[in-house]
Amino acid sequence: MEPEEEETAAAAAVVQVDDADGLLMYKIERPVFNEAHLRSRLLHRKEKTTTLRQKLALHFQCSSQRAKAAVLTFLPILTWLPKYPVREYLFHDVVSGLSTGVVQLPQGLAYAMLAAVPPVYGLYSSFYPVLLYTFFGTSRHISIGTFAVISLMIGSVAVREVPDSYMPPTNGSNASAIFDVAHRDARRVQVAVVLTTLVGIIQMILGLLRFGFVAIYLTEPLVRGFTTAAAVHVVVSQLKYLLGVKTKRFSGPLSVIFSVKAVLGDITSTNVTTLILGLVCLVFLYTVKHLNERFKNKLPIPIPGEIIVVIVSTGVSYGMTLAANYKVDVVGEIPTGLLPPVAPDFSLLHTLVTDSFAIAIVGFSMGISLAKIFALKHNYSVDSNQELIALGLCNFVSSFFQTFTITCSMSRSLVQESTGGKTQIAGLLASLLVLLVIVAIGFVFEPLPQTALAAIIIVNLLGMFKQFRDIPTLWRTSKIELAIWLVTFAASVLLGLDYGLLFAIAFALLTVIYRTQSPKNAVLGQVADTGLYCEVDEYEEAVECEGIKIFHSNASIYFANSDLYVSALKEKTGVNPEHIQASRKARNKPKANCSLTCSPKRNAEDKDSETTHQVLPFNKTGGDQKNGRLGEGHGEADSEALVFRPSLSSVRFIILDWTHAGFIDSVGAKAVKQVIKEYAAVNVQVLIAGCNRSLLSELDRLQFFSEIVSPEMVFPTVHDAVLHCQHSHPNSAC
Repeated sequence: MEPEEEETAAAAAVVQVDDADGLLMYKIERPVFNEAHLRSRLLHRKEKTTTLRQKLALHFQCSSQRAKAAVLTFLPILTWLPKYPVREYLFHDVVSGLSTGVVQLPQGLAYAMLAAVPPVYGLYSSFYPVLLYTFFGTSRHISIGTFAVISLMIGSVAVREVPDSYMPPTNGSNASAIFDVAHRDARRVQVAVVLTTLVGIIQMILGLLRFGFVAIYLTEPLVRGFTTAAAVHVVVSQLKYLLGVKTKRFSGPLSVIFSVKAVLGDITSTNVTTLILGLVCLVFLYTVKHLNERFKNKLPIPIPGEIIVVIVSTGVSYGMTLAANYKVDVVGEIPTGLLPPVAPDFSLLHTLVTDSFAIAIVGFSMGISLAKIFALKHNYSVDSNQELIALGLCNFVSSFFQTFTITCSMSRSLVQESTGGKTQIAGLLASLLVLLVIVAIGFVFEPLPQTALAAIIIVNLLGMFKQFRDIPTLWRTSKIELAIWLVTFAASVLLGLDYGLLFAIAFALLTVIYRTQSPKNAVLGQVADTGLYCEVDEYEEAVECEGIKIFHSNASIYFANSDLYVSALKEKTGVNPEHIQASRKARNKPKANCSLTCSPKRNAEDKDSETTHQVLPFNKTGGDQKNGRLGEGHGEADSEALVFRPSLSSVRFIILDWTHAGFIDSVGAKAVKQVIKEYAAVNVQVLIAGCNRSLLSELDRLQFFSEIVSPEMVFPTVHDAVLHCQHSHPNSAC
């Protein structure tokens, strides 16, 4: 075989089973590759014949098949409804829909209180969006409608824009208190409706732009810390309804502290009847919730504790006239029938943009996370972009019918799934049950005590407080994720849900930067008789190759960490070009008593050994070092920070393991080129190993390869680079 043919020969692999250990053994014989060899003889890029104009024409090409696919994507109901197996699914969907509707009705009334709007608007928000999601949603099991966290965020904005002291414009000075409350509530409804419109527009735009991935920025510890903080806000906001005290509703930073202080300051005026009724409802609901969880495999459907509380407390309130005789606050007037569509008051838009972005992202992240859990469990897929569009349409269209922002509810979704729901038909039937209440029997719930609704809200959020159990788990697994959880919780409790969420996202992104600036750096050694390289500080079998330092870092190299990368390289390898240059200059200086202590032969030996300096950390007390031993009886020169002396195991090669490097920018490339140049000046050659092809393409675009760095210095694996070093200097053995 000719030399050129031998160099480009394909790898020959032999696979066999080791009789002793029963392990699958393989042996590969191939040349040692570098990047220049790969580019010239093995890898050739495909020629791109498609122009940009052709790509655009292909992308925007219209055909009947593409039009049909677009319609089916936008209206998922057209894909599953024609194939709906009536005999297999209908009964399960009916049972699930009725069970979910029974839960959705009291939750709609209760969460309207969190949104600072009259309870009937919670019923509207439990009907229109659910009806629309049936046509546009891709999840078969999530229950769309009111949700405590989103309702509280809306209520915070509504109270901020329309505080309790709001005075509407009047023609005279003698306006009654009822008149003021009515106008205040009407103004808060306008704020909630405009906010919902904005949220819908933002979600639809993000969905059309294929921004379904935006939820990944809300990492799980962040979401769990945020929802736990929201549960604290919700419980604190319901204390006044549970106790029957009249306090102002606060919003903004430190609102939790102000609310607790206000309730405690007025606790002497607690309505005993309201408190007793609320505590009875709390105990009953908690007991029913516990029974449902304990016997969920034996009960055909969960016990509907919420609707039982609503019916019984409404009957007791009506029979004993609690509002008149005992001053118990009740729901009040619930108008019968649906409202006609009304355009939102867009004059409020400029003050609500920031809040709408926060609510849009939180609402979508809640929905898509739960949708993916059910999809994985039941073996189907959900489209995150279509979910954004579906939620956006539900919020935008429904806002014209006086609803507030919705997302999926965890508790109702679990009811819908556990009772056998198969498709979105279950949600449709639940919305029809709510519609029946709105148009026919809504007035029946006018005597419903507000303390009963407060009890429903508090019990439904008890599960969120169980998320405090995340703290010890995260302490054992990831301190950074624990910091995200705690910072999110503290910021959301103290600053409010809106500012707290922004602060938490900023902190989470900072942890990503921190991780790239604090990567794990190590020197690698070879495991005997293998091509594997592991950290010498952690594994006894990993042995450094003589004259070779392999530096590994598990981070990319860019402007934020390039200097730290270079510093870690010099520190870990123990080879600092600046110190070596300083040592050379010190050696070249004439010594005053050299004629008495130095011979010409010794001077020549020192000159020849200048290129093989071993860098040893200085230790005033002497003693063993990692790569050698400091001598005894040094003079004043030993007070230097580093001692340089010749060594047989001096470093000739440094290999940069870039296996885990995902990208590099111009600043990082310049820093690496500069350090390669510095090492070359002291006769230490730097090689690069483990680059992926996309990283090499970035290096080409950055014009990384030049006279200083050539493709011959880049190797596909660390083992290739080590073999190259050993061939260049046979003494560099492992």
